[in-house]
Amino acid sequence: MLAPLFQVDAFTAEPFAGNPAAVCLLEADADPAWMQAVAAEMNLSETAFLRPAGEAGRWRLRWFTPTVEVELCGHATLASAHVLFGEGLVEAGEPVRFDSASGPLAARRDGDGAIWLDFPATPAAPADPPAGLLDALGVGAAGFVGRARFDWLVELADEAAVRDLAPDLRALGGLTLDGVGVIVTAAAAPGAAGHDFVSRYFAPAAGIDEDPVTGSAHCVLGPFWARRLGRDDLTGFQASARGGLVRVRPQGDRAHLGGRAVTVLRGRLV
Repeated sequence: MLAPLFQVDAFTAEPFAGNPAAVCLLEADADPAWMQAVAAEMNLSETAFLRPAGEAGRWRLRWFTPTVEVELCGHATLASAHVLFGEGLVEAGEPVRFDSASGPLAARRDGDGAIWLDFPATPAAPADPPAGLLDALGVGAAGFVGRARFDWLVELADEAAVRDLAPDLRALGGLTLDGVGVIVTAAAAPGAAGHDFVSRYFAPAAGIDEDPVTGSAHCVLGPFWARRLGRDDLTGFQASARGGLVRVRPQGDRAHLGGRAVTVLRGRLV
């Protein structure tokens, strides 16, 4: 199957930073087993597959890790919108709309090149941590533990605790978490410039030991930190080795995520 394929670094304006995603443009539906094989071959945290959905500016979007299909992925959606805008497949100034397993999603590009995603907010409700979770993370206690639609949320004491975290990924991957992954977060250190909170994201059971920058996690983090900080225009820094910034504006049952992206590779599947 001939199909255009792009590799895009999302939530960054610089190549080789942020979170890389593959974006594959299809003309029609493809066999899910083939899409999973492509995602395994790309071996990135997410590979997105797009096909036209019957009307101008509307696309069907699916996301695959190297091992499973997932219901929501922020950075690969940002990468997909970046490709559609960059390749002229969406009219200039018009939004792009996606049909997905998480319902309708949308993206728009500002005049300065930033892309904003309209995603469902997925706030976390307080919950007892699953057995072994805090031990696998290597933390003795947490300020908050909660369960969101897709992930667990764990708040630590400070930014340094998040940055220095060294979880036992094998133990974490062996836990029954009833979800995709674990978000670890804390408020920004006093005097920190450019961000209001930090986070990291781990999902070894889904084939992702640590995700560099996780847009969908900010659908949880946005509502959480908006309540804590009393503001609804926030910037999160995901403190992975590559790192990346995510703007987030919670609004009712939606979370608006803002970021940039850069294409680093164009090719074609054969």
